[in-house]
Amino acid sequence: MTDFPKAGDAMPDIAMGTPDGGTVKASDFAGQKLVVFFYPKDNTPGCTTEAKDFTALKSQFDAAGTQLLGVSKDSAKKHQNFIAKHDLTTPLATDAEEGGLSDVLGIWTEKQMYGKTYMGMVRSTYLVGADGKIAQIWNKVKVKGHADEVLAAAQAL
Repeated sequence: MTDFPKAGDAMPDIAMGTPDGGTVKASDFAGQKLVVFFYPKDNTPGCTTEAKDFTALKSQFDAAGTQLLGVSKDSAKKHQNFIAKHDLTTPLATDAEEGGLSDVLGIWTEKQMYGKTYMGMVRSTYLVGADGKIAQIWNKVKVKGHADEVLAAAQAL
């Protein structure tokens, strides 16, 4: 079994695509706290709620010196549509590359639903301190109240 990064470890510095065609990685936020929330798919009910919840709290995250980044395997074009459709102000990134950040963190994994096996994203959130180290990890996140819980943790860090 692979040892995946855990609290206290440095956040892996792997570049991901942005909706505007650029790239983003953890080191771009050096000296700031960072919340990276991984979600399965744009425009699905839980993922939409989660992205909207983080967007609603963005000014409070900003006040806590904490940047936000939502990540899925969706394409840049899908992210653009998702942002426009729901007026999201939370930046999104595409982690579609093989061996990308979600692979390294162990959250792109085999899942099962209705007897079918497929690869999917485990809804997870990483709070990274200003020192670039993972301060807290939430795995198999339940969306309701999650953004508030992460905000409280970021404010306490």
